[in-house]
Amino acid sequence: MKKIITLFICAVSFQIAKAQDLETILLAADDASLLSQNYLNPAMEGLMYSMNGGWATTAKVHKTFGFDLTIGANASLVPEEAKAFAFVPGDYTYLSLPNGENELQTIMSEDDSEVLVDVRIPDENGSGTYKVVSFTMPGGITEDLPVNAVPAPTVQVGFGLPFKTDIKARFVPTQSYDDVEAKLLGFGLQHDLTQYLGIVDTSPLSVSLLGAFTNMSVVYAMSDEDATDNVEVVDGEAEFKMNTWTVQALASLDFKLLTLYGSLGYNSGTTTTKMKGDYILTYDVEDSNGNQIGTVDEQISDPINLEFETTGMRATLGARINLSIFKIFADYTFQDYNTATVGIAFSVR
Repeated sequence: MKKIITLFICAVSFQIAKAQDLETILLAADDASLLSQNYLNPAMEGLMYSMNGGWATTAKVHKTFGFDLTIGANASLVPEEAKAFAFVPGDYTYLSLPNGENELQTIMSEDDSEVLVDVRIPDENGSGTYKVVSFTMPGGITEDLPVNAVPAPTVQVGFGLPFKTDIKARFVPTQSYDDVEAKLLGFGLQHDLTQYLGIVDTSPLSVSLLGAFTNMSVVYAMSDEDATDNVEVVDGEAEFKMNTWTVQALASLDFKLLTLYGSLGYNSGTTTTKMKGDYILTYDVEDSNGNQIGTVDEQISDPINLEFETTGMRATLGARINLSIFKIFADYTFQDYNTATVGIAFSVR
């Protein structure tokens, strides 16, 4: 179990590995929030889709006091169009790309190259001077991942209640890995509908309704590793808080050795991303002719507060091999970020 929890923390770490590089985006001043939102969006959306996966591998609920332990891995595949975003100069007040590029890579791109961004901020007092600096946007991280997907390992227990209802729980206590601290809590209820449909008990067909909620919190400590990047970090951290919901109608054909299952449902999720702490930004000062006449330092606090949202329909098809109490399953979910799920389960009916 400890290794599985470590895997969970590692997966989260990969997805925010570039958070250490995000400090330089703060040099974009009022444009930093939009630039960060565009860069992080596919990782945040993909993680929400992943966390809504793997809740059920059959529509058949446990008998009272039956239980299962499920260990799985979800991987939300990043759409091609989410690997980069267009740089539209009119969307930004102070930014330009000096080398003629018209797009930037997102965090879920295979391209780890860093693109130069120029910042030019006029003095607010109307002196005719400008604060100027250049920084490099971080590239993608998916070269470090097995596939271009957002991973989310899951550990889940299910327990049979009266009235043909299962309660499900996912729980990872606060864990630390390098500079990352993460925890997760999720609950689900699955209620049998077969009993209301007049389907005989000997039929392999089962139908049920599932609702589930997951909360995850991740804090990444940011250290000042690069003294030449014009940003000094003082007690900096990146904080990610995610809430996801899913409602699904499930159907399965349960045979002795094989279960075929599917679902149709709806996903929703919100994630807040905050960059906290104090940051000292250093700019060159130029006159109207572009001559450098000095430098200036500015201190900002808690500069980033972003929100990401996902909503949409989902449809899942899957199969499970039943070897007594030991199960092996795999399924595929069709949604905005299509998601593959594989895993094993130990189940006592």
